[in-house]
Amino acid sequence: MSLTLHYHPLSSFCWKVLVALYENGAPFTPNMVNLGDAAQRAALLALWPIGRFPVLRDEARGETVPESSIVIEYLDRHYPGTVALIPEGQDLALQTRLRDRFLDLYVHLPMQRIVGDRLRPADSKDPRGVAEARAQLRTSYAILDQQLIRDQQLAHGGWMMGERFSLADCAAAPALFYGNRVEPFGDGHPHLAGYLARLQARPSFARVLREAEPYFGMFPKEG
Repeated sequence: MSLTLHYHPLSSFCWKVLVALYENGAPFTPNMVNLGDAAQRAALLALWPIGRFPVLRDEARGETVPESSIVIEYLDRHYPGTVALIPEGQDLALQTRLRDRFLDLYVHLPMQRIVGDRLRPADSKDPRGVAEARAQLRTSYAILDQQLIRDQQLAHGGWMMGERFSLADCAAAPALFYGNRVEPFGDGHPHLAGYLARLQARPSFARVLREAEPYFGMFPKEG
């Protein structure tokens, strides 16, 4: 197999790429990276000096591809399947990338800020940063819920860009799953909750969740 994904089964950005891989059945070798292991960390740094995953290595093309959105675009271009994750047409593709960026920047990253604070020592906690992250999540939830209300197809069984599953849904699945764990939607966002339920039932994301389940005990709890 020419493709190797360097990842961790609890990493939300790795989930994003795994959903894309499972959507189209692209054959790949998973390589779970333990950043606490010096040798494994060094190997990842040799591939991508930033030292974060996911990182895709394509031996057939001699390419190392970091960053989840770029990995998905790379797969869509060089290893396409039945699901076109980047829609045809420049305007629709641009809107898909915009929603991907919104989910990563305004849901995914604030969620990670909250989780990261749980890992800090007691004397290094950042309550102001966590409060700001929670406020950002609530604002983002409201924007997404309103979008779902405006788009009747999306509100009643569709996906982020309409009938077809896309890069935007790959981004939404982990961001909303973990976001809802650290800052629950509550009763005020029923359309968003319904969309997340559809994502969790999608075979590609359901598989990611099954594979991650043995590691959920490692997820840092509040307090």
